[in-house]
Amino acid sequence: QVQLVESGGGLVQPGGSLRLSCAAAGIIFRLNTVNWYRQAPGKQRDLVAAITSGGSTDYADSVNGRFTISRDNAKNTVYLQMNTLKPEDTAVYYCNLKLGSRPYWGKGTLVTVSS
Repeated sequence: QVQLVESGGGLVQPGGSLRLSCAAAGIIFRLNTVNWYRQAPGKQRDLVAAITSGGSTDYADSVNGRFTISRDNAKNTVYLQMNTLKPEDTAVYYCNLKLGSRPYWGKGTLVTVSS
């Protein structure tokens, strides 16, 4: 059974940093593209960053240059380093991957950026 567990969220002041983690179980993690999404209250869930099995990365324009996605295949974990956080980054952040056509999601971790 595939399980994704996010951690690392919390309350941070504007300009601060957080590192989110997504730990995976039940899959050969290194073969998969892994994505981070986020969903702010009342808004749709949007793709924030992605990392392929080969380590190629892609970012939403709104976070490019501030967020960095990385992976440690030995630990079955993907990270999202978030710097220079803004109030508009406040959201629940979700880890996601696909096996075939089936998507898997974690339960999310809440990031609140506020003074």
